[in-house]
Amino acid sequence: MPCLNISTNVSLDGVDTSAILSETTSGVAKLIGKPEAYVMIVLKGSVPMAFGGTEQPAAYGELVSIGGLNPDVNKKLSAAIASILETKLSIPKSRFFLKFYDTKANQSQEYAQCLHALHQH
Repeated sequence: MPCLNISTNVSLDGVDTSAILSETTSGVAKLIGKPEAYVMIVLKGSVPMAFGGTEQPAAYGELVSIGGLNPDVNKKLSAAIASILETKLSIPKSRFFLKFYDTKANQSQEYAQCLHALHQH
């Protein structure tokens, strides 16, 4: 399950977050090659944040996926997400940083099985 966590110092009050979540979900799913049903997006606003020594609008993201990531895909994902954030939240593309985690399938399966076992009791 690809999971994208985005934090920004921009307030989300009065912002159509559904549009951001929807566009980001479809972009991540398309570029990674996974169904939208498996994509999770978490968006947090009003997070105290400084980037480059200023508190001007900025965002930080972490994308975790089991496979589907490589340098070319990562570049496209960064551009697509930065474009959405610039359009919807007026965050300049130069003030967005995205970190990628490509997890091993067996580690995630073991974790999921462990969680599943915990919920069975």
